[in-house]
Amino acid sequence: MSAPSSTPSASAESAATDYDFLTPDAGPKPPGPTPSQSRFQVDIVAEAAGATEDKSPSSDASTTVPSSDAATPAAPPQGPDANPGVGGGEEAKGRFRVVNFADPSEAESPASPEAPGEGLQNGDTVMSESSLHSSTGGQHHYHYDTHTHTYYMRTFGHNTIDAVPNIDFYRQTAAPLGDKLIRPTLSELHDELDKEPFEDGFANGDELTTPEEAAAKEAADSKGVVKFGWVKGVLVRCMLNIWGVMLFIRMSWIVGQAGIALACLIVGMATVVTTITGLSTSAIATNGFVRGGGAYYLISRSLGPEFGGSIGLIFAFANAVAVAMYVVGFAETVVGLLAGADALMTDELNDIRIIGTITVILLLGISLAGMEWEAKAQIFLLIVLIAAIINYFIGTFIPLKSKESMGYFGYDGTIMWENMGPDFRDETFFSVFAIFFPAATGILAGANISGDLADPQLAIPRGTLLAILITGIVYLGVAVSTGSCIVRDASGNVNDTVSSQFMMNCTDAACKFGYDFSTCRSDKDSCQYGLQNDFNVMSMVSGFGPIITAGIFSATLSSALASLVSAPKVFQALCKDNIYPGLGMFAKGYGKNNEPLRGYILTFGIALAFILIAQLNVIAPIISNFFLASYALINFSVFHASLANSPGWRPSFKYYNMWVSLAGAILCCVVMFVINWWAALMTNVIVLGLFIYVSYKKPDVNWGSSTQALTYHQALTHTLHLSGVEDHIKNFRPQCLVMTGYPNSRPALLDLVHSFTKNVGLMICGHIRTGYRRPNFKELATDQARYQRWLLKNETKAFYSPVFAEDMRQGAQYLLQAAGLGRLKPNTLVLGFKNDWRDGDMMNVETYISMIHESFDFQFGAVILRLKEGLDVSHIQGQDDLLSSQEKSSGMKDVIVSIDTSKDSDADSSKPSSKATSLQNSPAMQKDKKSPTVPLNVSDQRLLEASQQFQKKQGKGTVDVWWLFDDGGLTLLIPYLLTNKKRWKDCKIRVFIGGKINRIDHDRRAMATLLSKFRIDFSDITVLGDINTKPKKEHVSAFEEMIEPYRLKEDDMEQEAAEKLKDSEPWRITDNELELYRAKTNRQIRLNELLKEHSSTANLIVMSLPLARKGAVSSAMYMAWLEVLSKDLPPILLVRGNHQSVLTFYS
Repeated sequence: MSAPSSTPSASAESAATDYDFLTPDAGPKPPGPTPSQSRFQVDIVAEAAGATEDKSPSSDASTTVPSSDAATPAAPPQGPDANPGVGGGEEAKGRFRVVNFADPSEAESPASPEAPGEGLQNGDTVMSESSLHSSTGGQHHYHYDTHTHTYYMRTFGHNTIDAVPNIDFYRQTAAPLGDKLIRPTLSELHDELDKEPFEDGFANGDELTTPEEAAAKEAADSKGVVKFGWVKGVLVRCMLNIWGVMLFIRMSWIVGQAGIALACLIVGMATVVTTITGLSTSAIATNGFVRGGGAYYLISRSLGPEFGGSIGLIFAFANAVAVAMYVVGFAETVVGLLAGADALMTDELNDIRIIGTITVILLLGISLAGMEWEAKAQIFLLIVLIAAIINYFIGTFIPLKSKESMGYFGYDGTIMWENMGPDFRDETFFSVFAIFFPAATGILAGANISGDLADPQLAIPRGTLLAILITGIVYLGVAVSTGSCIVRDASGNVNDTVSSQFMMNCTDAACKFGYDFSTCRSDKDSCQYGLQNDFNVMSMVSGFGPIITAGIFSATLSSALASLVSAPKVFQALCKDNIYPGLGMFAKGYGKNNEPLRGYILTFGIALAFILIAQLNVIAPIISNFFLASYALINFSVFHASLANSPGWRPSFKYYNMWVSLAGAILCCVVMFVINWWAALMTNVIVLGLFIYVSYKKPDVNWGSSTQALTYHQALTHTLHLSGVEDHIKNFRPQCLVMTGYPNSRPALLDLVHSFTKNVGLMICGHIRTGYRRPNFKELATDQARYQRWLLKNETKAFYSPVFAEDMRQGAQYLLQAAGLGRLKPNTLVLGFKNDWRDGDMMNVETYISMIHESFDFQFGAVILRLKEGLDVSHIQGQDDLLSSQEKSSGMKDVIVSIDTSKDSDADSSKPSSKATSLQNSPAMQKDKKSPTVPLNVSDQRLLEASQQFQKKQGKGTVDVWWLFDDGGLTLLIPYLLTNKKRWKDCKIRVFIGGKINRIDHDRRAMATLLSKFRIDFSDITVLGDINTKPKKEHVSAFEEMIEPYRLKEDDMEQEAAEKLKDSEPWRITDNELELYRAKTNRQIRLNELLKEHSSTANLIVMSLPLARKGAVSSAMYMAWLEVLSKDLPPILLVRGNHQSVLTFYS
């Protein structure tokens, strides 16, 4: 190639300088365009000999690359701090990865070895210019290594892949250019270089969920999107929604009924509720990035999908029906004007329908035109509304003689004092409050379009709270001003004046101005004016009446328009999260702003249906209750999040208090019942029904809700509290460490133990993984999470706890010592019987028996389950179809669990074996159901059927308890717990005990008394008087034949040779041991005969486990005892407690 230029050597020298002096920009940089010339700027690591410049005109990322052969290994860095692993073939791949980045110009450019910069290679990093400069401060550069096509950073002057803090590492969705950077994983920084730790994926559980992926896609295509600031986006919308038609046609009536003082109290109470809710909304909105969905998004991300899903649906529906309510309010006003001009088209009801339909179609057109047009319409309507309010206040200062007969006299202390107190007519304080409160709603109008706000965290608190303040002041101002210048009753008759001689009898405020409206008290129908009688009194008072009519139009149309926009946006967010599977079609958005056109059409249809009813007196209180339910849950969300004390709850808005939020939630619930008790009940029933439905469906989402945080907090608190309380016999529970291996490899063992621990005690599925290779702890953690999910999907209340160990014995010790937490620690070890003990290495038997001995050393009870067909089904191909159907049906991405024979030689936990676990006999949950399955042989068919026998209802049978030795009562407690369960409730307990022939009746009565004191039901007690009879000779001969290969036969060899053999094979049975335990051996053989005689038809046998003294009885002898005792029987559970009482008859 061409001669080397001076640039690489200069760069190499500068790199050395950087290492020595930690100067970030020392030395000349390779030539190339500046950041202002290109969106991306990449510095190149100098290679060994020879490099020339090559620029790619077609690439969006202008890079400078050496023209030397790309296969040449990168020059190792110089300097004392250089990383010896950098360079050569050892350089790891994927130093910086970018998710969701694609550039059309890059895709079209052909990649070649000579010009690797022309096409994005695997592992290449392209950073946005803003990320390079704003987030790193110029303290490190990104270098490209042509050998591995990867980038690494020069941080603080050193070549390292360890990254400095960067906002792009914390993103869940794509950045504006589509980039989501992933920081180097711990494995990449820590693992040895001969490993391949770099796998594509997300660190720290940051996998994108389906809705987040959709959001990422939207963010990547965000050019030209209309985003609103806090004034246009939140303040304007909230003010328009709060200033409803109530301001103009009901506020004066409320003052007439309640008086100025109580009217101000009503406004104050409503404002307190909305202010607390506004503070809570601000706290939630500033606790992280807020996407579209408004109230639904805030509640669902705080309290979880159950609350969010139920509120989201009714909130979207309430907004849709609110469109109809506001449009009908507008139509009624128009029809009133038409009736006054005698210009009705048909009759009043049908005219409301016609005008309402035309209006909602026009509003739909404005909404479909886009958010920008809708925002412009809202600004225009706000100007009209403000003009109407100003027009009213100007009118109050211009008293006219012509208006006095209608009750308006201008500001006067006498009128104000007369109107200060209440004058309820067919109303109460709470009924008037119920009529006013809907006017205070609408505070979530801005939050509902959170996805269209430029900065929701700033806009929602500022706009919402300011809107509440301004509207509250205006409502109070209107209440005081109407009460100060208008009397309650006026006839409108200019002749109702008071003469001088009757002045003494006239006490009303109007008398001062020469009017006598006392006749209104006796003849109410004759008086059509005043606060109590004229809903349009504000129009009469105002400077120019038609502007008030325009204000009424503006208030109704703006509220209708806000609701018409809010409902589809909230509904779209709900559908995107797939909480209700059938509604997915409404999640689709159109255009740059991702407009929910389908949601608009649905909202239009709902609104139109209610407009055609034209009678909203019944549905209006339900809408108010739906809004209040949302407010209550927003307040409760803040209380709940604060109570959970999660480190993730740190809103930047600090002006909230958890107890104030709780008070706000209670206030909202109280107001719901004050407004309309039956509507409140209906709302609660609907919310509860939807909550139960979503809880039952269990949507596959994880939003880090405060419900999870509080569950953890309570679990931790109660666990610690429990640790400070001494155990009591009455509260004893079998807490089982079950050596299942993979949880789905021994279903019978899992099902039986789960039957007596479910909702009673702890169950931990222990799995000891052994092997010759180095343990892969990352794989262990992945398996732990995967199989825990499998247990949950299988509705098994248990924990999966795998450990790596040198051998099975060490692994068992680890689990016996470390499994559990505080009082939630196992107290009983459960094993499967080792059916194949005679086939493999006898050292495995030694390990198996040592596990039983060690359980007793740790003061554990021990339980062994034996099925004559066996327990382990993992070798049966396709058994996962039967065992993990739930896992498959969930459609999870990571259900495949396979053990590679080349890497792993895991021995199974309760079946020690030195053989590698192959792909076939691992419990691989393969997704491909079409793979050919080998027909099962007869024994495997029986094994599979037997493995599922405890999943079925047991029917009318027996559980035979052979309580031969008192172990504290565990042998009796387990059958009792079993028969309390639904599957076993039809089974009767039969108790068998040992005794003497001449005392059978006495022993039976004594046992019956004991069982009755323990309050344990039994159907029969059998005393075995012939338990010590010698067994049959053929059975004894069969036993001796079975143990023959395992005898030491020390009498036939030299003592030294015998001792040496015993040391190397400690499981061997000595002649002395055989003679010493002859009686015990005969008892096991005899017990097997009795078991076959009495319990051959039992559903389950529970029997005292014989003990063997540690160090005296060899493992082969003990295993032979267990074999001969339990062979050829129904399922048998050998139980031995730790000889501490687990039953008591004291209260």
